[in-house]
Amino acid sequence: MNDLMIVCGVVLLASLLVGMASSEVSAQSMLTRWADDLNPDAPMPEYPRPQMVRQAWENLNGRWDYAIVDSKASAPEKWDGKITVPFAIESQLSGVMKRVGDDQALWYRRTFATPELKEGGRLLLHFGAVDWHATVWVNGKQVGEHRGGYDAFSFDITDTLNASGDNELLVKVVDPTDGSTQPHGKQIRKPHGIWYTPVTGIWQTVWLEPVSSGYIESIKIMPDLDNSTVSIVVNAVGAEGLKAIVIAEQDNTSATGKPGEAIELKLDASAYDTPWGPDSPQLYDMTIELVHDSEVVDVVASYFALRKIEVRKTSDGFNRLFLNNKPVFQYGPLDQGWWPDGLYTAPTDKALAYDIQITRAMGFNMARKHVKVEPARWYYHADRLGLLVWQDMPNGDASIGPGQPDITRSTKSEAIYREEWEQIVTQLYNHPSIVVWVPFNEGWGQFKTNEILAWTKQLDPTRLVNGPSGWEDRGEGDMHDMHNYPGPGMFPVEDKRASVLGEFGGLGLPLAGHLWQEKENWGYRSFDNAEALTKRYEQAVNELRLLVGQGLAAAVYTQTTDVEGEVNGLLTYDRDIIKIPAEALHKLHAPLYAEPPKVVELVPTSEVEALTWSYTFEKPADGWEKPDFDGSAWQQGPAGFGTEHTPRTTVRTVWDNSDIWIRRGFELKDVPAGELCLRVYHDEDAEVYINGLHIMQVQGYSGQYMYRITQQDAKDVLQKGSNTIAVHCKQTKGGQYIDVGLSVLE
Repeated sequence: MNDLMIVCGVVLLASLLVGMASSEVSAQSMLTRWADDLNPDAPMPEYPRPQMVRQAWENLNGRWDYAIVDSKASAPEKWDGKITVPFAIESQLSGVMKRVGDDQALWYRRTFATPELKEGGRLLLHFGAVDWHATVWVNGKQVGEHRGGYDAFSFDITDTLNASGDNELLVKVVDPTDGSTQPHGKQIRKPHGIWYTPVTGIWQTVWLEPVSSGYIESIKIMPDLDNSTVSIVVNAVGAEGLKAIVIAEQDNTSATGKPGEAIELKLDASAYDTPWGPDSPQLYDMTIELVHDSEVVDVVASYFALRKIEVRKTSDGFNRLFLNNKPVFQYGPLDQGWWPDGLYTAPTDKALAYDIQITRAMGFNMARKHVKVEPARWYYHADRLGLLVWQDMPNGDASIGPGQPDITRSTKSEAIYREEWEQIVTQLYNHPSIVVWVPFNEGWGQFKTNEILAWTKQLDPTRLVNGPSGWEDRGEGDMHDMHNYPGPGMFPVEDKRASVLGEFGGLGLPLAGHLWQEKENWGYRSFDNAEALTKRYEQAVNELRLLVGQGLAAAVYTQTTDVEGEVNGLLTYDRDIIKIPAEALHKLHAPLYAEPPKVVELVPTSEVEALTWSYTFEKPADGWEKPDFDGSAWQQGPAGFGTEHTPRTTVRTVWDNSDIWIRRGFELKDVPAGELCLRVYHDEDAEVYINGLHIMQVQGYSGQYMYRITQQDAKDVLQKGSNTIAVHCKQTKGGQYIDVGLSVLE
């Protein structure tokens, strides 16, 4: 976005959104290109629940009265101004940009006319999400309250409606954010680093829906790919004497049953022959009717897909993720779903879909929705565009560090966690795009780990449960998940679980004119230009492919976009610039989904068994790297070389000065075909030679053993019989370590 666009956007927004008061918020002014398409009188006009669609409904988004008052005060008589719903009050698009204090409450007010109701009909008031504790009144009568910032809720308000047809709706919101034990994800009251601006109040669509006295409350869709069936449970209100009819529109297949019981559709395999997946996101339309005698009293439109996910061993003996009975390597970005102008809420539905579209265009087949839950329409877009989704729980409460036991949550805190996580799993159950549940991220709020993993699996036996993602593994769940920055890396393969890389990368590139803040921006590794970023990313993806050959089943790169002070996104926060062209990324990622490569070890490292090397701390004479160099004066010692405090190392020979040179010979009966790769732990810079040829320069520190592709063919470097590997490593600060092995990639 250029300067003129920014100025025009700000002027337009100022004219449209009333009551801007940015002095009370530290958030920066940054608009996305979709802000120009926002109509504050009717934002987010799309039907908000694509898997259960009724024709009659009324969107209540738009300008509401708002006031910030003492949390113990009653409804205000005087209002502070107008707020645009459904944008959090801290956001630019709300038109307010104010913070709600710890001892304050946010109140909303609007009026609405009673829509036409059938005889005996009911009127439902729906909220997509309100953060965090919402209490709702209609015409002065409390209709309900709800705690939870990420799940949808509804109230039947029929009995509160005025005969005149004019009604007043009041909503009170209290949101302690990180001041309580509630799930809050990345929000905190004092944003910094990886923690972002608070989100308070209504942040998803509010809407009215007239229904009959007997109506469909929810549905549960259970596909069975192997048997070509789909079962649907229709949960209904006022269901006595009613029957449910489920109709698959592809060939008009139908089945009838009672509400609350599974109704099975036996599908014609020839008509329903396309399983859902990234390459073929096939959705089948479905209609569900609620019938009394021969009269249809309620009808909703929906869709289903045939999709199956499991962990299973492949012929190479590794546990991998099977999608529809085939192994599929899952690779995607950490997707946090934050927007500079709307915070938790995308400016428009097109913006909401864009992040998924660009993720697919970049050649990813998956995204990990990180400690946030999106509106139902986001998952609908993932369903139709073919994006696999790992869904996190937006945790809260205290955290544990590496090596620490689970926290002990209070009874209240545990109840809050369980109630909201169960609602999230239940409400998102029908989306075929979701293939993994993630109850815990790292040590955030981690408690009763294995019990929660088992409970999640009980809530949904059809999907995988990752447990937890990063840090303190307790041995259960479907995956053993490593977080490694910059990485990549992996845990050793296991007999029952898949080894996955839940976070890696974090390669940062700040771009002037597209920054949330001018100073204190950061990435796990930072670069000065796109060329350097691209080179390092290419290296990471090449190394990732080697890990796939070693049994890695999935990986998550940090991250889709920059977020506030984090500049390690593939896109800038305003989505204006893709830092590495999408076409280049798509081409680079394609080999990850091909047949896993085979890595054949030629020279092992000393990770398991010590190998003896010649070494010296004094700079040797020229030609030290060549096979005919006389190294008889060098010392002999077992690898690895380094200092004890360097993490994840086995130091057998102490090296504690600035430089070390190491050499060793090895024999080959035959020269293998294929590309050479190193397995190396380097801290810090190292240069590696084979038979006197310089094959790789590695910079910085790896933090663990990693594979590095040399881009050298083995036949051009190696020879039958005697060969020599020689390494120089340099250290400047912190820990130090060097150990190297050699393999060939077939």
